[in-house]
Amino acid sequence: MAKRDYYKVLGVDDAASDPEIKKAFRRIAMKYHPDRNPDDENAGDKFKEAQEAYEILGNEEKKAAYDRFGHAGVDGNAGAGAGGFDGAGFSDVFGDVFGDIFGGGGGRRSGPARGSDLRYDLQLDLEDAVKGKTIQIDVPTTVHCGTCNGSGTRRGSSPKTCGSCGGAGQVRMAQGFFSVQQTCPQCRGRGQVISDPCGDCHGRGVNEERKTLSVKIPSGVDTGDRIRLAGKGEAGPSGGPAGDLYVQMHVRDHAIFVRDGSHLHCEVPISFAQAALGGELEVPTLSGKVKLKIPSETQSGKLLRLRGKGVAPVRGGGAGDLLCRVVLETPVNLSAQQREFLETFDKSLAGKGKHSPRTTRWFNGVKKFFDNLTG
Repeated sequence: MAKRDYYKVLGVDDAASDPEIKKAFRRIAMKYHPDRNPDDENAGDKFKEAQEAYEILGNEEKKAAYDRFGHAGVDGNAGAGAGGFDGAGFSDVFGDVFGDIFGGGGGRRSGPARGSDLRYDLQLDLEDAVKGKTIQIDVPTTVHCGTCNGSGTRRGSSPKTCGSCGGAGQVRMAQGFFSVQQTCPQCRGRGQVISDPCGDCHGRGVNEERKTLSVKIPSGVDTGDRIRLAGKGEAGPSGGPAGDLYVQMHVRDHAIFVRDGSHLHCEVPISFAQAALGGELEVPTLSGKVKLKIPSETQSGKLLRLRGKGVAPVRGGGAGDLLCRVVLETPVNLSAQQREFLETFDKSLAGKGKHSPRTTRWFNGVKKFFDNLTG
């Protein structure tokens, strides 16, 4: 049976951050874990499907391969999810996420916790998205306290071993027939408590700050793309490493162009005379003005293509095309003389279907329709 899209399995989109993916898996795991659903035969399958999806999307390298090649890029990495609950892959997932469902991790972390990731929504003009640009952004975040260097303690003092967990950061709890470890509520998993907090950060080890960052936007980005700035997220507690900052792209609507992947679309108004006789028009592109040839007897709505005048995608490949949809503009505010000219011209075409083949076909079709109704 064909595998489902991993993003759909977890109920997230392909722009979801690591914490969002983890949260989605935690929610599904809580709902469908077999030990919580002993009478539901389908629960185990749903749990294993979610587990397999998280093994891929929760790993940066595997996720990148999946985003690029789909299931074909990760088939060798997802076997544990389909084979049962005892594989090494499941152990990794259990220790990272599922243990948190019951309030515990599987053991104390080997070092200070990593800081939270941040997301910044960046609004871009189409021109900047297509050509690329370096942009300064102002991001509110947290940084390690300069007074205590992130320790949270007053200078000259140091944290003390937590009396509740003995420095392990975990306490053992019994929940039904489960016996699991839970994050120590006293020290919140740190294994230490601060009795003499720093006066500047009040024991948190971090202070709030606004950072001005330079973000290089590559050419060809589109709405939904994102850029990862490693280590530019929030500072970790107790001097831990900072998280990452994800800059999410949102391209504004353009007054002339509509983007469709690597192609651009626009409407070009033309007069009756230009449509009938043909000619050339100057039309805009994102790289300057170009000549657009209008063939004679052009009908309203016809698409004229300017090759290579679209967008070169950020992931590589040639530029797309600019598709110009010509729209016949009916003249307005006519003078009496102009109206007379048009009436004379219209009379010269009367009864000559060769000048209006579409009109002739339409009326013939209407006549046939009514003949069939009355026949």
